[in-house]
Amino acid sequence: MFSLLEKLGGWLIFKINHVGRSGIFLSYAFLGLFKPPYKLYPFLKQIYIIGSQSIFVIFFTALFTGMVLGLQGFYTLSKFGSEGLLGSAVALSLIRELGPVLTALMVTARAGSAMCAEIGIMRISEQIDALECMAINPYRYLIAPKFLAGILSMPLLNFIFNVVGIMGGYLVGVKMLGVEAGAYWNGMQSSVVWEDISMGLIKSLVFGLLVIWVCTSRGFFVHLDRSGGFGAEGVSRSTTVAVVQSSVSVLLWDYLLTAILL
Repeated sequence: MFSLLEKLGGWLIFKINHVGRSGIFLSYAFLGLFKPPYKLYPFLKQIYIIGSQSIFVIFFTALFTGMVLGLQGFYTLSKFGSEGLLGSAVALSLIRELGPVLTALMVTARAGSAMCAEIGIMRISEQIDALECMAINPYRYLIAPKFLAGILSMPLLNFIFNVVGIMGGYLVGVKMLGVEAGAYWNGMQSSVVWEDISMGLIKSLVFGLLVIWVCTSRGFFVHLDRSGGFGAEGVSRSTTVAVVQSSVSVLLWDYLLTAILL
């Protein structure tokens, strides 16, 4: 009995320490954004890695998502004789919900996992310790550019996702299924308002912060993770956990933000 309580207490203390470390990590990362010297190249490099290199997967995910929405929306609306509302249905679904969520999930899978593995390998190979020995702040040098690039890249990728997805719905609904092009665009124009766009923007900003926070912190503290060995096994396990936690956090905060902003 006492052994069980001891294990439970140790697990609880470890989780509390993990939450505290993550909070301190986030504060140090934001403080690193304001510490000189300010260098543009690390930020542009992360913009390229997180944003530019994700456009390909975002494009194809958005295209086929919009096409599926066009098919499903047409099938549902045709039962009520409301095929002209297909444009508004596709646009609202993408802008308010699917765009921010699927963009964040794709960035997590492509860039978030890479960031976690990169920082984790730097930790186990003692490169981060070497930076500290040379009086180089690892938060400012490694983490802060990723945070800034991720927070700025996610809304831009979200806008690309929305535009491509709407065009995918147009290709299926108008070109394949015969919906009037004017009805498609007019329905979208009359139904989409600034509140819908702002909701998607806020979600993408929050999701960008969550993804970068979880993935970088998991890699940074890979040596303190008790679930796996220290080395390649620990990095692989932390990368897997980072992707899962980022995805679950995105879905959880999607519901919370929707409940708050509606």
